[in-house]
Amino acid sequence: MTTMTQVAVPTGAEPPVRPRRGQAWRRFTGNRLAVAGLVVVALLFLFSFVGPLVYQTDQVHTDLASANLRPGTDGHPLGTDDVGYDVLGRLMVGGQTSLIIGMAAGVLATVIGTAWGAVAGYVGGRMDAVMMRVVDAGIAIPALFLLLVASAIYTPSVPMMIVVLGLVSWLVPARLVRAEAMSLKTRDYVLTLRAIGGSHRRAIVRHIVPNTVGTMMVNATFQVADAILLVAYVSFLGMGVQQPATDWGAMLSKGVTYAYSGAWWLIVPAGLLIVLVVASFNFIGDGLRDMFEVRGKNR
Repeated sequence: MTTMTQVAVPTGAEPPVRPRRGQAWRRFTGNRLAVAGLVVVALLFLFSFVGPLVYQTDQVHTDLASANLRPGTDGHPLGTDDVGYDVLGRLMVGGQTSLIIGMAAGVLATVIGTAWGAVAGYVGGRMDAVMMRVVDAGIAIPALFLLLVASAIYTPSVPMMIVVLGLVSWLVPARLVRAEAMSLKTRDYVLTLRAIGGSHRRAIVRHIVPNTVGTMMVNATFQVADAILLVAYVSFLGMGVQQPATDWGAMLSKGVTYAYSGAWWLIVPAGLLIVLVVASFNFIGDGLRDMFEVRGKNR
């Protein structure tokens, strides 16, 4: 008679169990707001990048004779602005700028913050103290203030705003990833790797960073939304990208000038798109949180 023995597995000896892909996807689709946000973001990308190929307008040369036309006049579905630019075509061009800056700055901030936080949390000690004091000092300075200073010193452009936003937005991801790294470095599979001679670099790259993917992806969506809002703030204050380039914030700023003359089409469309894209990315972040939550509950 064969006797089967059970071998006890030490707690924490294996990497954390993650939900299966099908289960994780069901959690995401179970959040209707997240699905709606994903659809809205996809439609906005199509509107901004594919729309100009279908609805072609001149967004370089001004036409003062056609300035401030009401929606539906002379073939302009959303009217024209104060220099004759077609508002619908302007929304498409502005969407390209806002989405490119938001996405690129969010990715840059997430990459920098992940690397900084993983190293600080894993190494610990004095290095962690010094690195996190740098983060605390950076958080104390408003990102909008730094962006305004940079815009005053350098000519605002898309690459410049991406770099500046990325360099001022990585602080929060760094704190989140540091907290994850401090928990993960005490797991048995990381201690075992170190015991058999594995390097600190291998522990960080192979175990610490991959196990923070959920936190990184959720935070990245919020970083994109924050970056789009910051771009809108700076452009509203008149320090955004230079003409003839534009973004939704700059369109909103110009529209406010004509608010009392009844030119609602210069304010409402751009403002509505800003609200839609920011809310959609936040909804997607909530859905991703459900998707990567190990102890996720059925909703």
